[in-house]
Amino acid sequence: MSSSGIAFVFPGQGSQSVGMLEDYFSKEKQFNYVFDVSREVLGTDFKDLILNGSPEDLSSTVTTQPLMLTANNAIWESLELDVQDVTVMAGHSLGEISAYVAAKTFTFEDALELVSARAKFMQEAVPEGEGAIAAIIGLTFNELESICVSISDENSVVELANINSLNQIVISGTKGAVDLALQRCSEVGAKRTLLLPMSVPAHCALMKPASERFKEVLNSVKMQEPKCNVIQNVDASSSNNIDIISENLISQIYSPVRWEEIMNSFSKLGIRNCIECGPGKVLSGLIKRSIIDASVISLDNYESFQNKEDFL
Repeated sequence: MSSSGIAFVFPGQGSQSVGMLEDYFSKEKQFNYVFDVSREVLGTDFKDLILNGSPEDLSSTVTTQPLMLTANNAIWESLELDVQDVTVMAGHSLGEISAYVAAKTFTFEDALELVSARAKFMQEAVPEGEGAIAAIIGLTFNELESICVSISDENSVVELANINSLNQIVISGTKGAVDLALQRCSEVGAKRTLLLPMSVPAHCALMKPASERFKEVLNSVKMQEPKCNVIQNVDASSSNNIDIISENLISQIYSPVRWEEIMNSFSKLGIRNCIECGPGKVLSGLIKRSIIDASVISLDNYESFQNKEDFL
């Protein structure tokens, strides 16, 4: 089976939900195997959390990040594809590590340890309640960048965190600065501003201490050249150089996710079929709105998985 001409994308934190992927658990042996491996490595039963837990159980960063890695890569393994037939991959924030597992840069077991450390370091970088993250719809990059720069100083930080599309951008920083930015965004005509229920202000300068700790762990993990192109968040480019990949994974923690530029890269590569390999449909929605003539499928539900041959 060839997957040439297709982009695979892996979602990050925020796409999790109670009861997600329920049909996979009852119907896909390989899917369950990946969750079993995750439980053996980390000692946490993510299957039980998904099927029997509460939204609060799934919302903590230290739970969500390894849970999402497990869910993303359980679906990928269930597809039983040859990664060398794939044109390109990308992952949103944490999802980038899922892409590198699929591309054989990391083993799944090493990635679980890596992501668990990443989540712990990010959670510990900012005391609970002192940071915030919010979505802004209806302002341009330049408008929002100007607001953030005008607010940030030695004691307050607010920065662009996820550039998801031309007019959908996430900001991150200290709570007071984010609150003030939301007020100013509304004053200048933002269509919508929304505080997000995430416990860590990711992808801003507050995460630099976490990135330094993450670097030490990453340097201890064996990495292989990816078996297919993976477009990275930091600069929307791909590389087979392990040093470059590592540097970008480290700086990604405190740098904005350039998802809009990644989608532009898909267009330049002539990609017209995209598969979201993980829970939810966030990335599918962004791609549909950005690449007008793209065919997009989310494997969030088992029916889509069963019809995957229509895309592959």
